[in-house]
Amino acid sequence: MTDYGHELRFGSFVTPTAHPPQRPVELALASERAGLDLVSFQDHPYQSAFQDTWTLMSYVAARTERIRISGNVLSLPLRPPAVLARAAASLDRLTGGRVELGIGAGAFWDGIVAMGGRRLEPAQAVRAVEEAVEVIRGLWATDETGPLRVTGEFYGVTGAKRGPTPAHRIPIRIGAYKPRMLRLTGRVADGWLPSLSFLPDGAASLRAMNEQIDEAATAAGREPAAVSRSLNLNGRFTSGAGGGPLEGTPGDWAEQIAELALRYGVSGFILASDEPADLNLFGEEVAPRARELVRSERAT
Repeated sequence: MTDYGHELRFGSFVTPTAHPPQRPVELALASERAGLDLVSFQDHPYQSAFQDTWTLMSYVAARTERIRISGNVLSLPLRPPAVLARAAASLDRLTGGRVELGIGAGAFWDGIVAMGGRRLEPAQAVRAVEEAVEVIRGLWATDETGPLRVTGEFYGVTGAKRGPTPAHRIPIRIGAYKPRMLRLTGRVADGWLPSLSFLPDGAASLRAMNEQIDEAATAAGREPAAVSRSLNLNGRFTSGAGGGPLEGTPGDWAEQIAELALRYGVSGFILASDEPADLNLFGEEVAPRARELVRSERAT
């Protein structure tokens, strides 16, 4: 049983559809009204049916007041880290500290290459993410003297001026599934951001994957709890008991989420749904019940 003791957070995972263009914006507003902490968007720049994720995030930021905003996860091969660092810091300043950063090593390499990106082998993609994190954090580190110099195999800067400073310490979460990426997450990331549907054995996979992150964090001189664990969720709300994971009433969902928090250390729960009714149930009913269950169990 692993509980890292983090406060539970709830969010939405909205499809950045281009038709109609205001649909994902309306869902972001619905997420905020439902009391959710975060709205996030997948990032597939090679997908012509989607709007550009960073442009959408910026527009949503201007339309919302409280909710935090993140890519889930941004396609690093098509978003140069030095430019991404400045974009994230700028949007964070404009929103008063509401930006979070989720990044991925890349998927759908044919699409990435078609958009002008470079095809990488798995080991190369891991090294590229590590270099990117160094560049991003280095440009944010305005308390350090002198320009930033990073000499990497895939990303580098040769004397870039640091800044602007984000309004708050922007967390960097990595979408990771394989051992090398999990170890990298433990060494350098603020958080882990997988999707439950992609885990080979569902929630049961979390124990061994957490162990890899924890071991890497410890070897790097970090506390395992320094890496928060979030999870993208799919499911179905029903009026009665469901027949599978995350299927049933809001009360059923709250109990399962509490178990994920207490047994596997997950503290961020992000619902993949484009249905306002689902977002309302998740924010207004599931979230408070799950928080109370976890709070009660931790107090015993």
